[in-house]
Amino acid sequence: GGLILFAIFSLVMDVFKIGYYSSFYSCLSAIKIIYPIVQAIFVVVQTYFLWVSAKDCIHVHLNVTRCGLMLTLTTNLAVWMSAVTDESVHKAHSKLKKNMTEEIFRWLLKGNLAILGMRSSSVEECNCNSQICQIFKNGYFWLYPFNIEYSLFASAMVYVMWKNVGRFIDHHSHHIQRLKFRLFRRTFFVGIMLGLVILVSGLGVLILYEVQVNSNTESSKKSQALTMYYIFNIVCLSLMSLVCIGGSVIYRFDKRDMDRHKNPTRTLDVALLMGAALGQYAISYYSIVAIVASTPRDAISALNLTYALLMIAQHTFQNIFIIEGLHRQPP
Repeated sequence: GGLILFAIFSLVMDVFKIGYYSSFYSCLSAIKIIYPIVQAIFVVVQTYFLWVSAKDCIHVHLNVTRCGLMLTLTTNLAVWMSAVTDESVHKAHSKLKKNMTEEIFRWLLKGNLAILGMRSSSVEECNCNSQICQIFKNGYFWLYPFNIEYSLFASAMVYVMWKNVGRFIDHHSHHIQRLKFRLFRRTFFVGIMLGLVILVSGLGVLILYEVQVNSNTESSKKSQALTMYYIFNIVCLSLMSLVCIGGSVIYRFDKRDMDRHKNPTRTLDVALLMGAALGQYAISYYSIVAIVASTPRDAISALNLTYALLMIAQHTFQNIFIIEGLHRQPP
């Protein structure tokens, strides 16, 4: 389901890219227009393949199957790197154009047009001036995260299929327990309501923060927005850390055994969880170094330091709680 959701948005992004690049067919290499078409075909074929075959444990033509799955995996990673690079270049050009005059930006852009497949003599022709062109440009830019997530999602699923090639599952070693989920049970209902309150509050704080910080208001308003943003996140991270610690303590009193069987899906889940946390650890670490090294130290710096420390603690406690839960036997 998640794969199909990201696939749909990736296809919409390809449509926007085709429309955007088609506006420059006179000064753009044909490969730039062909690429999103081929990518859309790849997304459709791969999504159908994973939808039909994701649960298969293949026991014939093992080497050919492993080779094909690994080729698909590396293709997804290549698409992911391409999307990340394109998004970074787009952001760099946007910031450059915002901070420089139009003449200097156009002069710098001439040197990069060869990389993008455009002729430098046609800079004027390649300007995106029409409204429909701007819609296509902004549309595919905002849809890049969905394409990035699709590539990672598909890579994870293909990796699990690759690990399951030739694997035999002992159906007697696991007892299948169907958990009954009732929305309006007291504990579930309270949790969902609290989660929705936090989500809506977080969106409101984020929108208010973005408006205040990016507007041309006085510095006191921006300081208030920063203070509000950090206090809200500190409260949320503190609550999440306490909940994760409480969940880990409850596991200590749980009489269920630990599941020590080999499980490629669970192994991948743990690896992705720890790998994703490394990025946040690095951001928090560099934030702490920058705050400690900077002068003068004001209230905003103290809030930022607290936020960075709590972010490390929350990710640590959350990962411990999730990994312990993944290794528990069903009730």
